[in-house]
Amino acid sequence: MGLGILGEDSQAALVRTWGRSFARLAEWQTTLLARVAAADPDANPVERLGVLTGEVLPRVERLQSYVWRRHLAGASGRLMAGTESDETGATAGTTPQAVCFCDIVGFTSRSRSMRDAELVAWIETFEARTAEVVVDHGGRVIKNIGDEVLLVADDPTAAARIALTLVAMGSDEDDPFPQVRAGIAYGDVVTRLGDVLGPTVNIAARLTGVARDGTVLVDDGMREQLGDDPAWSLRRVPRTSVKGYSSLRPWALRRREDDGDRSG
Repeated sequence: MGLGILGEDSQAALVRTWGRSFARLAEWQTTLLARVAAADPDANPVERLGVLTGEVLPRVERLQSYVWRRHLAGASGRLMAGTESDETGATAGTTPQAVCFCDIVGFTSRSRSMRDAELVAWIETFEARTAEVVVDHGGRVIKNIGDEVLLVADDPTAAARIALTLVAMGSDEDDPFPQVRAGIAYGDVVTRLGDVLGPTVNIAARLTGVARDGTVLVDDGMREQLGDDPAWSLRRVPRTSVKGYSSLRPWALRRREDDGDRSG
């Protein structure tokens, strides 16, 4: 605040974000250490936990600092690339991006029959596999929300590939990845404290909510970005009324080759 970087109006928001992020991280790390400490039958768990903490903490501090600096470098690079381009037509303070929600089909009913350990393992598999696909295709995971992931991509084509890859994984009976559905919207996005906001995000969420199992729906913005690329098959689906958008008109997205396989 003394340097003039942070004002009083944003101080509380930053503290809340730090608090939530570090609290979740600390909870998870402590659980891991406690599990290891309790697994040693010849040691006092409390004493063992203290020893482990002393050994691990300096290493974790160095690792977290490295990860933070790498993310700073990535965020700075994206910001500079955005400010150098004046051809996007984006409103001040916004960035044009593809926003995608992907959620697990039938999560509530299936989770009821799972033990706690099974449920945790299932969600961790979903999050880990999703993160791999997102990063491999040049996207970024914004957050995981239980049975749902929110991701963004600067390149609309990358977002399309990510969503269709996840849907294909979920449709493979031999793959433990759960069946999912996804919605993608393209437009100006407001970025705030690591999160994304705005109508584009809302539309992506609404599309996901009305998508059928194992399908991907996109809005007109994505349709325009994908254009006439022969790699994609886009079919207009009937208007649907959702909260905040009385006449949302989605497009069903598929790979053209999948349409060929289907017809054959």
